[in-house]
Amino acid sequence: MICKDDLGKEVNIVNFPPKRIISVVPSLSELLFDLGLKEQIVGITKFCIFPEELFRSKPRIGGTKSLNIEKIKDLQPDLILANKEENQKEDIEKLSATFPTYVSDIKTLEDALEKIDIISEITNTSSLGSEISKNIRNTFADLSQFETRPKVAYMIWKDPIMVAGGDTYINDMLEKAGFDNAFKHLTRYPSVDESLLRSTKIDYIFLSSEPFPFKKSHIGHFEQLMPHSTATLVDGTMFSWYGSRLNMAATYFVNLRQVLKI
Repeated sequence: MICKDDLGKEVNIVNFPPKRIISVVPSLSELLFDLGLKEQIVGITKFCIFPEELFRSKPRIGGTKSLNIEKIKDLQPDLILANKEENQKEDIEKLSATFPTYVSDIKTLEDALEKIDIISEITNTSSLGSEISKNIRNTFADLSQFETRPKVAYMIWKDPIMVAGGDTYINDMLEKAGFDNAFKHLTRYPSVDESLLRSTKIDYIFLSSEPFPFKKSHIGHFEQLMPHSTATLVDGTMFSWYGSRLNMAATYFVNLRQVLKI
């Protein structure tokens, strides 16, 4: 089977359907499991923590940005799933030279749904993939048209302080959840200094559980820094994972707004 990935690269899956799949993207590892491909998965990263059954049972081939190329080669995959943003370009180029490697580039919910359909197609699980993407569409369609859209800063790192900019998947999820990203005019994941934070109108400070693991102890620091804002912990997987975990995201967003009394 031959297809093109999001880099415009031709991917030739010689052994179709693939029986030895490696995912170096946590959200796509979970998707593969939910597509019924547990037995076909032969390698994941140390950050592929969901579901726990998968995390505990499969060989780990490094981190998303520190892949063990030799270990991957030893596993002889029929297909590798990677992502432009989450993985290092050099690693993906090395792997692509030897193995069929599909690289995604996901910035919006629509991108994510399209990728679920494509990945299910190239793994011969189209029927279940269509079911998953259809259910996700329905749950997001049920989200209300929000009357209020509070301004938020979505923190992904503490030292230096880094936020999600406007050209990110996180930004699209914030919009879908009824929030206005205070830093949507910036690109990618910029560092912001304290003076900029103080001078920006921010209703809520979202402290994500990943990639930096913000804890309750960090709330006071940010509320002291920005006394007119409310800091709260949020589940980063709901805002940044773009596989089958999206089935839970819309409900999470509704509950989050209820907790914040918006």
